[in-house]
Amino acid sequence: MSELPVRCTMVSVVVVRGTAAAARVLLLQRAGAYLAGAWSYVAGHLEPGETGWQCARRELAEETTLAPLALYSADRCEQFYDVDQDCIQLVPAFVATVADDACVGLNGEHRQFAWLDFDEAITRLPFGGQRELFAHVRREFIERAPSPWLRMPP
Repeated sequence: MSELPVRCTMVSVVVVRGTAAAARVLLLQRAGAYLAGAWSYVAGHLEPGETGWQCARRELAEETTLAPLALYSADRCEQFYDVDQDCIQLVPAFVATVADDACVGLNGEHRQFAWLDFDEAITRLPFGGQRELFAHVRREFIERAPSPWLRMPP
């Protein structure tokens, strides 16, 4: 019997700013050939010897130049079938909070960004798993205070 391997080679980061009443989430529009034009969020591959939360901080800085005020485990993993590697990818999600006046600087992976309320952001995301992640983040990090046990090291 054949089996599909399960791999974890990447992480994702949902970036939020503002208070519960005025929370905004960052979306990035893809510029390259992979998912060209699609709206998404920070994501990237682990480097050798890197932890998941370290990868989340690095990818956030590389893709947006943002530094988080706080970084949390979202307590959720995205999952999808990766056709190129013929495997199931598990992607730990993180939530980064940033200052309201933080300036985004894009790298070449993205052509534009938008700070949106969660309802608008969810309508722009192309995949159901992404929309479910954003609904979870809104519920567990915006509508209520995140658990302090989910906070990553500074």
